[in-house]
Amino acid sequence: MMPKGKLIIIGGALDKGSFTENTFADQVEENLNFFEKGILKRIIDESKHQKNSRIEIVPTASKVPDIVGVEYARAFGYLGAENVGVLNVENREDALSPEALERITNANVIFFTGGDQLRLTSIFGGTPIHDLLLKKYLEEDFLYVGTSAGAACASKNMIYQGSSREALLKGEIKITSGLGFMDNVIIDTHFVQRGRIGRLFQAVVGNPKTLGIGLGEDTGLLIKNGVSMEALGSGLVIIVDGRQILDSNISDVALGEPISIKNLVVHVMSQGDVYCLETNDLTINNKPSLE
Repeated sequence: MMPKGKLIIIGGALDKGSFTENTFADQVEENLNFFEKGILKRIIDESKHQKNSRIEIVPTASKVPDIVGVEYARAFGYLGAENVGVLNVENREDALSPEALERITNANVIFFTGGDQLRLTSIFGGTPIHDLLLKKYLEEDFLYVGTSAGAACASKNMIYQGSSREALLKGEIKITSGLGFMDNVIIDTHFVQRGRIGRLFQAVVGNPKTLGIGLGEDTGLLIKNGVSMEALGSGLVIIVDGRQILDSNISDVALGEPISIKNLVVHVMSQGDVYCLETNDLTINNKPSLE
């Protein structure tokens, strides 16, 4: 079934999962210039009612949810979106509350912030909210947005642990179930800045049907119809395609031993490039940026 909704998944920015800077209030013009040209503005443009859309920010993954939620609400406000709420869900009991379910029901955009993706799946997984999010994505003009942890948990399979340094040693990457908006992909975030390409290599070589998506900071993907992925933002998106792998030693070596891979395909996307999940084809945007 082709979903009627859209996804915007983002690689993250500051450690607390915010696009804003510490000096945001003192440098409004500088930061507003970024917002107008960047991903946050695109979120508003892609939503059902644009500036009038009901946006619910969910900072559950963050260690500082009160700070992060307010920052995002303020940033959306500077761009003219005033119908914004912060839905504080701190535990599974909160996620099962009728009030939280009602607010998700009325939302046009749900924005999961950065932090710990395992908090998101363990708190929301299997709840009526989880079921409702999937239903809205399939059946409505609905926009799911996730940055950092909120992006990593958007796929059916999710990386939740594994150091960059040890990423190509067998068994160092830990994978569990995500929220399931996308199948046959696995997403990693803060990708370029934290040198996580080895994590994605191991995730893909374990099942080459899975497409690896590595999102840089200030970089994201807009996904329409479940298949068309457009690169957003100022950085890079790395696509790791394992379907052409000719050989690897992953099933032969012991845990903790290095992994070898033959003929792994890697694509690099930047702003405006489009990757089709149906055809596994990348179309590069050769038009010069006007920004």
